Amino acid sequence: MSENAAGAVIVISSHVVRGSVGNRAAVFALETLGHQVWALPTIVLPWHPGHGRSTRLTFAEADFEAAIDDLIRAPWIGEVKAVLSGYFGNAAQARSVAKLVASLREKNPELLYVCDPVMGDLGGLYVPEATAEAIRDHLIPLASLATPNRYELAWLSGAALDDNNAVMEAALSLGPSRMLVTSAVPMMAGGTGNLYLSGRHALLAEHRVVENPPNGLGDLLAALFLSRLLSGMEDEKALQLATASVFEVLARAVKRGSNELMLASDASSLSTPMAMVQMRHLVHPAQRRKK
Repeated sequence: MSENAAGAVIVISSHVVRGSVGNRAAVFALETLGHQVWALPTIVLPWHPGHGRSTRLTFAEADFEAAIDDLIRAPWIGEVKAVLSGYFGNAAQARSVAKLVASLREKNPELLYVCDPVMGDLGGLYVPEATAEAIRDHLIPLASLATPNRYELAWLSGAALDDNNAVMEAALSLGPSRMLVTSAVPMMAGGTGNLYLSGRHALLAEHRVVENPPNGLGDLLAALFLSRLLSGMEDEKALQLATASVFEVLARAVKRGSNELMLASDASSLSTPMAMVQMRHLVHPAQRRKK
């Protein structure tokens, strides 16, 4: 893939010194697939908080805002074809990124903005509620694609998501034209799924559950799916390949006994995954309403 064809991507998320989460996962995946990446950290940590307490390096809100302003007026901003955001250190950062996306859209209405609303899991929110509200109110409405997990989607929509019909209705209620929901309700015994909903498609990509997974799977999936879309790939094929890549990298890391994804060792899995993924076509909510 040539540099011009791939386009540059601005990635804005957390950075860890050790590990493959946040920007470390997304940047590696995008560069492996041929993209130039502009990477802006929101916080810096020695390692993922799941491995234990560590020092949290933060940026003053005014400094982060100034960096965003620098990007907006950068002479090379025309290179940028997409923006991907993930974890935020505070609510002000989310509002700054909304300003960035809006400014870039004025210059390029076709800009892809992927919002990965990294805010919580089955245990609830792990960011301050003000940060989650800023993502919901300022970023989700701008998103070309949002990639929440099911628990984040439940918080964003205020709905209980006990089945995939409820997941799809909640996805439609939020507004982005494309929604990729991880940890969807599986149809395959012992499986887990990624549910993708657009104006035309309702797709479920499933694979078997891998116990005790390392962190960073959502960051990796969002980056891989974005790359496939930027390449012009059809949605279903993009979903299949992105899901297969994440599953393969995950399974290999766990087999080695690693507590982190091993992206450098498994770079081939990002470009040419061999893992099998079960693809299902679901009944789109719009079709149900016609009946």
